[in-house]
This record gives sequence, structure tokens and C-alpha cells, in this order.
Amino acid sequence: MRLLVLGGTQFLGRHLVEAALEAGDAVTLFHRGRTNPGLFAGRVERIEGDRVGGLDALAGGEWDAVVDTCGYVPRVVAQSAGALAERCGHYTFVSSESVYGSVGEAGIDESAPVARLADPATEVIDDETYGGLKALCEEAAEAAMPGRVLNVRPGLIVGPWDPTDRFTYWPRRIAAGGNVLLPGGPERPVQFVDGRDLAAWILAAVRRSLTGTFNACGPAEPMGMGVLFDACAAVSGSGARPVWADERGLIDAGVEPWTELPLWVGEGADPTDAGFMQISSARAVSEGLAFRPVEDVVRDTISWDREHPEFRSAATLSPERESELLAAFAG
Repeated sequence: MRLLVLGGTQFLGRHLVEAALEAGDAVTLFHRGRTNPGLFAGRVERIEGDRVGGLDALAGGEWDAVVDTCGYVPRVVAQSAGALAERCGHYTFVSSESVYGSVGEAGIDESAPVARLADPATEVIDDETYGGLKALCEEAAEAAMPGRVLNVRPGLIVGPWDPTDRFTYWPRRIAAGGNVLLPGGPERPVQFVDGRDLAAWILAAVRRSLTGTFNACGPAEPMGMGVLFDACAAVSGSGARPVWADERGLIDAGVEPWTELPLWVGEGADPTDAGFMQISSARAVSEGLAFRPVEDVVRDTISWDREHPEFRSAATLSPERESELLAAFAG
């Protein structure tokens, strides 16, 4: 397969390219050359350019498929898909489960309404606009290449090379042992997908020319935070002990969901977020999306994190702050 990847040198894109190369595909990367510019040297065709400024550098090329890993603004996605419409057969747009306008109920699927922006022309990307912009990007790609677009809506992508620390915090913290502060209770649902599993499914879908919209998050069966904690403790052999804290109490104490304590959006304190970690990916699973055991995800994440501490975020809960909160909630 002749594959063009827009982006391709960071996290999911990195896994996509690696999997495509292992399968023997001919890969072209189009990127700005700012992130990991030497990655895949000698193994891919590399074209530097800025899609925001135009795609002239791609003129004349032809590909079987395009995977867009870095589209955030509908105007730019429309330009990209439009410019490539006559030179590729299939276009995959990596979107997000953040497109949904409401996640107050568990089990919502691809038929649920998406977020709509008060100003659809905005190109300001922040927590308020991100989901709505992704929804408009999906529509822009489909309008440019009707019937040839795969829109993938991942939840939290995790595993090696995750630059966000939004999952890695937990395997690392639990491996350190001692009392560990956790939001809610052991049954509180969590969802995530290893970037390697997502990349493998996207490539398989591209080979089949699969089109339409698919949520893409795991695990295969519902998982509580307690199961994830136990997996982290077992893999690391740390003997860590969970201290479960009331969600409303954590928020009242000033703890920032998702950043200071990842894999938690405060859903137990805010019913409008109650279904955030319970979105259905049944449609993608029926089309072959599969998930490696959580123990494997944890083991690989711990190993990678120890080799690459430079990716650790300063936004997660500091040991000093956690100690203060443990003292407040342990009793």
C-alpha cells in the first residue's frame, strides 16, 4: 500500500508508521519537521511542509490512502482532503470522542448528537471548542471526499510514546508503592486504548477501504479503576495500597480532574459527565478492533516511562500535594 500520513512522528502517528513499515507498505510523511525530524530516517519518503500554508509540496504524488493524524481546524482539513481527493483512494481522519455534545448517559454510540459551536468559523482550539471543531473536521473531510472517508473517534490513547501523562501517571505512581490517592471507588469505569492497538486497527480498516464513523476505545469489557489499580500493582510488584476519595470532596479541595488526577473527569460529582468513560465502541469491535491485555499495556508503559522520564508532566499531582490529600481523606 502507498500510504501518506499527515503528521506521523508523534505518538499515534508514530505507531501507525511503524506498523505500516512492518507490513511492507511504502510510507510518505508530510510534516513540518519540528517533532522528531530524524524518526524513520531512510525508511520513509519525507516531505516537509505546513498544511496550514498549503499542500504544494505534495503536488504530483499519488497514494492509495491518506491518514490525517493532526487535523484540528475544519478549514485546514477541507483544504487537505480537497487537494488530495483526486490523488488518493481513501482518507482516514483521526477525530475524538470529545465530539459528543452530551455524555450524561452510559453507552452512547456514533448516532449520538455531536457538539455544535456558537461560532463555527472559530479557529481557536481550547477545551470549549476542541470537540466541536473535530466534529466539523469530520464533516469537512466527508464533504471533500464523499463515501471515501473513515472517521475514527478514539477515547484516551495510551501506552508507549504518550506525551500527555494522562494514563502513564497511574502505572508509575502505583509502581512507587505506598498509599495511593484515587478518585471515586474501585467500580468507577475507565476507558482507554493502546496506541498500537488503535494503529493496527486503522491500518486494517484502510486496507479494506472501510468508511463511516467509529468510536475506538477499550477495553473489550467494562473495567473499573480498581481493576486497573490491581493490574498496575501486580505488574510492578509494588504492594501499593489504594485510598479511595470522594469525588466531590476532591473537587472541593481544588484537585483538577483529568490533569492532576488523570483518567477522571469528576463524573461522580457532575452527572453531565457520567457517561464519559462508558462510550460504546461496539461498532469498531464488530469490525475487528481488538485490545491487548491491560497487564501488557501497563508493563510496556512502565518500561517506556522509565526509559523516557522527559515525557513526564508537571501537571499531575505532586507527591507533596498527594500526601496532604491522603492525610485529609485517609481518615
